[in-house]
Amino acid sequence: MTTQLDIDLLRNFAAIAEAGVMSRAADRVGRTQAALSQQVKRLEIAVQQTLMIRTGRGITLTLQGERLLQHAQKILRTHDEAVAELMGVSLSGNVRFGCPDDYARVFLPPLLQSFSQQHPQVFVEVICAPTPRLLERLDDQALDIAIVSMPDSPQRDQFLRREPFVWVCAKGSTAYTLDPIQLALSDVDTLDHQAATSRLDKIGRTYRVAYASGSMTGLTAVVRSGQAITVLTQTAVPPDLQVIPLSTGLPKLPSVGITVKTGRSKSSRLLKSFETHIRSVLPTL
Repeated sequence: MTTQLDIDLLRNFAAIAEAGVMSRAADRVGRTQAALSQQVKRLEIAVQQTLMIRTGRGITLTLQGERLLQHAQKILRTHDEAVAELMGVSLSGNVRFGCPDDYARVFLPPLLQSFSQQHPQVFVEVICAPTPRLLERLDDQALDIAIVSMPDSPQRDQFLRREPFVWVCAKGSTAYTLDPIQLALSDVDTLDHQAATSRLDKIGRTYRVAYASGSMTGLTAVVRSGQAITVLTQTAVPPDLQVIPLSTGLPKLPSVGITVKTGRSKSSRLLKSFETHIRSVLPTL
């Protein structure tokens, strides 16, 4: 008897594998963790293989799970493309998409992968830059749509999610004890730069902006050297860096709101679909 692989089981298996954490996958697909666990068991029974193992840090795929994930992604992509074409809802074209550099590592892979599975004929051109530069490109119509950071406010329903700023240093570094403290920050008109300098000014802590750049790669390289500290949203902290506890005497930082903005050009069906996708997926990441 031929084994049949259910599309819904494959879709939820792929969601779990991509999220890496069962709770996050459950939020993304709108099911309970118990329901997802049961679906994984059904899939494992169907293929007669253990596909994933729960660890303290989340989900780890077995070798068989990795192999099935590759097949599942191909099957889902072909399935979704066929359904979209037959129903007359397939999309094609280009989207110029902006994303702050510090969010790229966390947000872009699941956002782009899931949209590509639904609309494989769409090409998304990604531009990473600080929020002020992205807003300028939106005004100049050099971008179609962008994820941007905004100052936190009581009107929080306008945000897709909120993220706290945190102080960050290299693991084992004591750079936060220097006097003056050495900072590696983004451009002077960015929220992280303004939050760091204004809060240090408020408590009278002396500092020097030793490195200022719109390049997240450059900023984190300086921080990794142990010579300076920086400010990032908590989500954006790379695993090889650490959050500096407030018990060290550094001031508490504000939060920022994350939302999506489109350019001034007339919105197309493709752009509306991509915006809807971002608004749906981003809060679950």
